[in-house]
This record gives sequence, C-alpha cells and structure tokens, in this order.
Amino acid sequence: MPDKILIIEDEQKLAQILSDYLKQAGYETDCLYTGQDAVSVIREQHPALILLDLMLPGRDGLDICRDVRTFSNLPIIMITARVEEIDRILGLELGADDYICKPFSPREVVARVKTVLRRSAGNNIIATADLSLDAGRYLAALEGKDLNLTAIEFKLLQFLANHPGQIFGRQVLMDRIYQDERIVSDRTIDSHIKKLRKKISGLCPHLQLIHSVYGVGYKFEYEKIEEL
Repeated sequence: MPDKILIIEDEQKLAQILSDYLKQAGYETDCLYTGQDAVSVIREQHPALILLDLMLPGRDGLDICRDVRTFSNLPIIMITARVEEIDRILGLELGADDYICKPFSPREVVARVKTVLRRSAGNNIIATADLSLDAGRYLAALEGKDLNLTAIEFKLLQFLANHPGQIFGRQVLMDRIYQDERIVSDRTIDSHIKKLRKKISGLCPHLQLIHSVYGVGYKFEYEKIEEL
C-alpha cells in the first residue's frame, strides 16, 4: 500500500500540482485547503507525511505543527514564503522535519518527501527482539504487549533505546524530551523514569530496560531478571 501524503495548502492549484507529481512518484495523496480541521483529519488518516503550508486560513501551520507534535512524530515538511520564519519552523519547540521556500519546483518537493520519509523510517526502531517503537504513532510494545505510554514517556524511552549502553544525565534528557523550552526540574525526569519502569515491570516483570547510574543519569540496557 503506497504511503499517503497529506497536503495542507490553501492555494488549490498549487496543491493539485503537488498532488499530481506525488501520485506520479507512487504516493497516495489527499488535500486540505484550510487549517481549520487539519488536526482532526491527521488523527483520522494517520498520513505517512504532511506537506504543511505556513499561512493558512482558519489556523496557521505553526499552530498545527505544534499541536500534532503533542500526539504524533510523523514527518512534517513546512511550506513557506516567509524566509524569516525558517528558524522557528525548524526550531526544537515545533519539531518540523524540513522546509521548502516558495517558489519551488514540484520535483524538488517530491525529492524532499522521499528523503524525509527515508530518514524518518530509521526512527521506527526495533531496539531489541522484544521491544518495538513506532515513532509515527507513539506506540510502544514489549513482547507484543502495548505499554500504553504517554507522549513524553515514549520520547524518553525512544531516545534511550536508540543509544543503548550510553549514559545520559537529567539535563540532556530534559533538553531532548521537553522541546518547548518549558522549565522543568530534575525530579520531573525522575518521575517519568519511575512511571516508565512501572509500566515495563507491570507487563514484563522479568525484564529491566532502564538502569540508573548513581550520580550520573540513566541508560538503556536489555536485561533479563533471573527468577529465584
């Protein structure tokens, strides 16, 4: 089944051109021309990637991007004519994956889509034989059972699992998972780790994945606990 690209662009002629080129490249497409219902459509359709215009009637692209990042890590390419907004678009607080400035070639857009999808595919990792992480939908499963993680817990587990054996201090973890620059304390990270461990042990009490390194931080390491 081909990947679906959701095009959110108020210039209908431009949206149709992009749709035609993407279909020729083997993708399925859908178009929205306002930002009003964009988030609900994204939740329903689960597209593989979003082409998101910055300036939209109803709701602008920055707000949509910010909202989507609260529940999904799916790739977003921003389309903008406002060059001065680029830093904000790609800023950690928003989480866009790439941007394209108008005017542009439709072929360039197709090339960018392919690149971002290839790059994002590496984020849907299987860290071990027993742990699977779907970054596009924030789904984590351990031994085939859903861990039912919050978005923050998923980001924390994904980051640690992507760097097995490496030790990360609390500040690094805070910078990584709180990308909206909110002020949080060390105890916030400790609280998330505690809840994450509880969910893991609740499903698989024989496994330990997140380890504390006294005075330094935390690391991911797959370990089976021997039964007495």
